[in-house]
Amino acid sequence: MPVHERGAPWAPPPTLPPAVWLRHNCRCVECIHAGNGQRHVEVADLPEDPAVETVWAEGALVRIRFRPDGHEGVFDRERLERWCRDDDALPYDPRTEDAKRLWPAGGGGAVRELAWAAYCDDDSAKAAALDGVLFDGAVLLTGVPARQRMVLDVARSLGFVRRTNYGELFDVRVEPNPTNLAFTSMSIAPHTDNPYRDPVPTVQLLHCLDNSAAGGRSGLVDGFRVAASLREQRPAAFAEMASTPVTFAFDSDDARLSATRPMIDVDLHGRVREIRFNERSMQPVRLPAGAVEQFYGAYRAFARLLRRPELQHRVRLAPGDCLVFDNTRMLHARTAFETGTGTRHLQGCYADLDGLASTLALLEGRRHV
Repeated sequence: MPVHERGAPWAPPPTLPPAVWLRHNCRCVECIHAGNGQRHVEVADLPEDPAVETVWAEGALVRIRFRPDGHEGVFDRERLERWCRDDDALPYDPRTEDAKRLWPAGGGGAVRELAWAAYCDDDSAKAAALDGVLFDGAVLLTGVPARQRMVLDVARSLGFVRRTNYGELFDVRVEPNPTNLAFTSMSIAPHTDNPYRDPVPTVQLLHCLDNSAAGGRSGLVDGFRVAASLREQRPAAFAEMASTPVTFAFDSDDARLSATRPMIDVDLHGRVREIRFNERSMQPVRLPAGAVEQFYGAYRAFARLLRRPELQHRVRLAPGDCLVFDNTRMLHARTAFETGTGTRHLQGCYADLDGLASTLALLEGRRHV
């Protein structure tokens, strides 16, 4: 193809992206709205068989003329060259295990702690906290005022509150007629919240108002790390957990909810993207009789890995502590506590990863292309 240089020299990559991709991703003013950057040329209106006629460079831009319509496309040189380098790479998805910093294989990770005052006053501290949730799975904010409904202020600072049948927030404390085992003093095994929703809330916040009772330590487990370990140690069990849909359900006076998904959800490339694990709300699995034992063997193996003490990060929340974590990745747990020795009162709410990721991108000045 003819390559004409104008201005700074440019060595074009050995292979440009296909012409149809280039034509569809043109950034010129005819194809992209100047004010909002959104594409307003539809793929159905493009020529059937576009071809590259001429390529030339102008500073930081690359211009390409196409046949048969003679359209002159505009591209950012650096981004075009990067696309060529990454052409054979798997598509980037910030929700998959490849985009995360997994906890160590042999033990629980250290949850980043940041002071609420610094979070509020310093954008770099706030960005570090949101990065901790997005890539490490969790962050602990300390010194958040221990007053009612403060958890909503924390959630709004990072994104948008997800309202559920529990309302904007919920109280985690002992109740006389609990609709959920979380509202008792019993121990709670590692689990993800609300697997019976579709979509599931992807961020959870738990703010401690009082923790004077004996016991009641909180725990976190990196479900992505445990799933990766299951894939390494027992690949057949991993495949079973990733391919068998199970139903989770919740039934109360004001809500009847259910969702059916595998406990380990993977993308088309086999990368772990979501964990749904909650034995309290899991319904009887419906499988052919001959497949039940195989399923339970894999289920048991996964559950036992999740319960290994060395893989759990434990913390005793103090008044003012607010734990923020990725509910599609991190499983949370607690030990039992004694109601006669004091009280334990947390307030929780839900938010979502897309809002958190947007807030982080704005803080870092990042833009999508």
